[in-house]
Amino acid sequence: MSTSNISTFGRYPTLDRINYPADMRNLSTEQLKILADEVRAETIDAVSCTGGHLGASLGVVELTVALHAVFNTPDDRVIWDVGHQAYPHKILTGRRDRIRTLRQPGGLSGFTRRSESDYDPFGAAHSSTSISAGLGMAAAHHMQAKKDPSYEERNVIAVIGDGSISAGMAYEAMNNAGFMGDRGADRLIVILNDNEMSIAPPVGAMSNYLTRLMSSHSFLSIRDLAGKWAKHLPSGIERTAKKAEEYARGMITGGTLFEELGFYYVGPVDGHDMTQLVPILRNLRDAEHRSPILLHVITEKGRGYKPAEAAGDKYHAVAKFDVETGKQKKAPAGPPTYTSVFARELLYRAGIDDNVMAITAAMPSGTGLNLFADKYPDRFFDVGIAEQHAVTFAAGIASEGLRPFCAIYSSFLQRAYDQVMHDVALQNLPVRFAIDRAGLVGADGATHAGSFDLNYLCCLPNMVVMAPSDEVELLHMTATSWSHDSGPSAVRYPRGSGVGLELPAHGEILEIGKGRIVKDTDKAGVAILSLGTRLQEALSAAETLENEGIAVTVADARFAKPVDTALIEQLAQKHDVFITIEEGAAGGFSSQVVQHLAATGLIDKVRFRPMSLPDIWIDHNTPEAQYEEAGLTAAHIAETARKAYSAKKV
Repeated sequence: MSTSNISTFGRYPTLDRINYPADMRNLSTEQLKILADEVRAETIDAVSCTGGHLGASLGVVELTVALHAVFNTPDDRVIWDVGHQAYPHKILTGRRDRIRTLRQPGGLSGFTRRSESDYDPFGAAHSSTSISAGLGMAAAHHMQAKKDPSYEERNVIAVIGDGSISAGMAYEAMNNAGFMGDRGADRLIVILNDNEMSIAPPVGAMSNYLTRLMSSHSFLSIRDLAGKWAKHLPSGIERTAKKAEEYARGMITGGTLFEELGFYYVGPVDGHDMTQLVPILRNLRDAEHRSPILLHVITEKGRGYKPAEAAGDKYHAVAKFDVETGKQKKAPAGPPTYTSVFARELLYRAGIDDNVMAITAAMPSGTGLNLFADKYPDRFFDVGIAEQHAVTFAAGIASEGLRPFCAIYSSFLQRAYDQVMHDVALQNLPVRFAIDRAGLVGADGATHAGSFDLNYLCCLPNMVVMAPSDEVELLHMTATSWSHDSGPSAVRYPRGSGVGLELPAHGEILEIGKGRIVKDTDKAGVAILSLGTRLQEALSAAETLENEGIAVTVADARFAKPVDTALIEQLAQKHDVFITIEEGAAGGFSSQVVQHLAATGLIDKVRFRPMSLPDIWIDHNTPEAQYEEAGLTAAHIAETARKAYSAKKV
């Protein structure tokens, strides 16, 4: 690690001595406390320069320091669920010199990534995967140890938040772990990071259960009493003492859900008290247990930074900010975001139709549904991090004649694909999907990019799929989705702001499956059929081409399914070159177009060139740089048209 790249080197003397976790393991508890304070200050300073997920990282500083001080990482595996709380972890694992490149072009990922460090054993960005991955690692270690007696099994630690643990996948993993016995699960330690605050406050029975458990003084006192009592008994009746402890806890607390799942529960523990964390983690590390362990740690999101502690969202995700005041740098004023435009039209429709319902999976602010929740709380449902449930819940609402809008990020809807297919499309239920973050998303990178929804939705019978070219079109498509009662529909729209058009009072209902010609020409030349917000780039490319003497027609497809077959035939018959553009992976909209061209024989009469996202994972960067890498800028469109048109003339 190069200290020359660390702007704060010399400011934090204890942290300056730490290059990797091995450097921490001889520090006293008092020194670890000092180290934690310095890591927190370094995290705040770094994120003030880059923006990012600050609150979650500040909440786990002491836990991160304690984990790396106690466990033999990277041989012992530490898996951070979601990974957005891993900034302190990155600072302590050889990446401090690059921490101010977080989420920047060519810099560190905002999440954990296997290719970035041996200390990141499993990549993350979507929630609730850590326990499953950790259990798989533990099982693999166990199998290796059986084959090779010299192989030493490792501890596997999965750190998961109280929001993430509400997802069904976490319970599937715990249910499996609790009954695997000594096939590796005994080396699994799950740390429940309970801060009562995910992105939005966690919802559901599990959140209420954890709150009750945390406040139960009887739970720990009974365990402590039983432990002290057992110390005074002969070793021969240790088993009896254990049974007595279990009986006492069952009588007083009614047992715990985690222990019913086969975990040995420890906690709740103050996640900011190093004098508690270090000895407890050492005991768990050295325990000869026969079951997986769950350590319940209570933390505070945004801990140690007053502006974050005072903020409603605890500075979950922030722009660059001033460290002294906490004031975030505002982006220049511009057009409204697509998210806010969708929310505006949905509010209008809800005002004239009390059958409109809104569902989100723990993302009310990110999807704009917080505005709906404020005005129509009885018609709003935040189901927690549970996309599968959200979709089928919406299907149930639709089956009773109401009009549910299910607003989910494109990359998160992937988690509920079977529900979209089996519970919605197969039954032809009119669930309206508002798919935010479609296309490339900038600093969050490939894990959050909405690259595949066109592919996985356009292949489903009965599904109507729309993509607006600008914010006015999004108003129209939200209105169209509201009016479409004969089957499911989806509107996909990007992160970021519109193009600056004046918005009408409300959207107009579009004819299903009909596109529009935006720029026409009487001459044979190039036809560009664009789906989504690349339309502006297509128009810019058309201007360039016409200056070169190439006639261009530009059309807005509006619908990825059903496609406008009449428009496709018209463009193919009148032009020498036919280009499609989409902000999605190959196999989506363009496949619908070429299928029709092939079926009608028109594919033989026109030079067809599909333009889509390339078959690679596009890393975090600015949106402009990402689309440049993807080859979907005006210059790329013009060059594709130019080459195809020249080849036609030859």
